[in-house]
Amino acid sequence: MTEIKKEENDCKDENIIEVEEVKVTGDDNEGSSEILEDEQKLEDVEVEDIEEKSTSLEKELKEMKFGRAKLKDENFKLQNELDAIKERLLRTSAEYENYRNRTVKEKEGIYSDACIDVLKNVLPALDNMERAVAIDGSVEDIKKGIEMTLRQFKDSLGKLGVEEIDASGEFDPNLHDAIVHVEDEAYGENAIVEVLQKGYKKQDKVIRYSMVRVAN
Repeated sequence: MTEIKKEENDCKDENIIEVEEVKVTGDDNEGSSEILEDEQKLEDVEVEDIEEKSTSLEKELKEMKFGRAKLKDENFKLQNELDAIKERLLRTSAEYENYRNRTVKEKEGIYSDACIDVLKNVLPALDNMERAVAIDGSVEDIKKGIEMTLRQFKDSLGKLGVEEIDASGEFDPNLHDAIVHVEDEAYGENAIVEVLQKGYKKQDKVIRYSMVRVAN
């Protein structure tokens, strides 16, 4: 009997150990499952982060491509505007050069025409002077010839719009050039005493100032 009980007790102990082993193994499986779940969750989070980053990078890449295309279009437009400006500048420069050359020729033509007009009016007086010199006659005849030529010469100047500057009144620095100053109570202040050389003007432009002697 004693041996039978001992065997029963041994069997009970073995069963207890097996149950404990089963319990221990079950706990290990539960822990492993939790770890796997945690790892899965971490992987899911990482995948979500990667997907979000990938989506963000794709969006940024699209924006960069769009911005690049936009900059390319703007650059193309600016280049076209620059080429148009260069073309206008070249055309303007060419037009200005043509205008300058044309203006120079016109000025030369105007000057030549003006000289010709002056000479046409002066040459008859020269002709009369030559005739007067060639004629044999008395001093009185020569004097009359010179006076006639002088009148003709003044008429020629009048036709050209040239007139003698009046020097009969007070001294005017805009018209007269005072060569000599004298003190003379017979004249007023800044009075012109004598004309040493006549002056001439065309309209308001002085051709030659009158050289005068001024009193006081």
